[in-house]
Amino acid sequence: MAKTYTIQDFFKQFPDDDACLDHLMAIRYGNPLDCPKCDKHGRFSRISGQPAYQCAWCGHHIHPMAGTPFENTRTPLQSWFYVMYLFTTTRHGVPAKEVQRQLSVTYKTAWRMCHEIRKYMAKVDSDDGLSGHVEADETYVGGKPHHKGTSRGGRSADGKTIVFGIVERDGELITRVVPNASRKTIEPHIFEFVPKRTVMSTDEWVAYDNLRKMGYVHGRVNHGRDEWVNGDTHTNTIEGF
Repeated sequence: MAKTYTIQDFFKQFPDDDACLDHLMAIRYGNPLDCPKCDKHGRFSRISGQPAYQCAWCGHHIHPMAGTPFENTRTPLQSWFYVMYLFTTTRHGVPAKEVQRQLSVTYKTAWRMCHEIRKYMAKVDSDDGLSGHVEADETYVGGKPHHKGTSRGGRSADGKTIVFGIVERDGELITRVVPNASRKTIEPHIFEFVPKRTVMSTDEWVAYDNLRKMGYVHGRVNHGRDEWVNGDTHTNTIEGF
């Protein structure tokens, strides 16, 4: 059985930002490596005062944070790594409020960190988009509010977190924390990850009214009338998740 990676293990491996940057450099590029400019093999050394490394032969610079969620951030790299540690060790998700509490950052910063990590995870796992038969649904974590779509800042009127999900049957799953469940908010996520002409199943919520007009093969079940399955049309997969 693999040894559990504890919080003590985390801080031993990543005691500061420098250790995190060295790890990022090694994972993304290797070190030593063949310089992409002069082709000579050697170790890139850290540039003092910069989150970058340079070739010992020609001085070519590599910025390991470029193209990652950490690029152009003022938040310490160790804090980003710690939030990723929480994502990989917490079974029931990582609320921004918990990140805010543990890191002593603003809620805005905590929410952005969680959002960027989730977005990058979805990008890595779903570069080709969803296909086959896709289900879509939204839910309110902690319970259902009285009125769908009424929210502020990713939370419903009674404080629930709103999560939108799309899943390919027997395939990939993508979830997003969204500010509300309106058509204007939901549709762009579908357009981003689900190609036109894909077969889709949803419930009767108005956010899905235009999917057929937008080129999807759209089937619906009406939960308000106790309809859960209609032939091959249902949302049981995403609701089960």
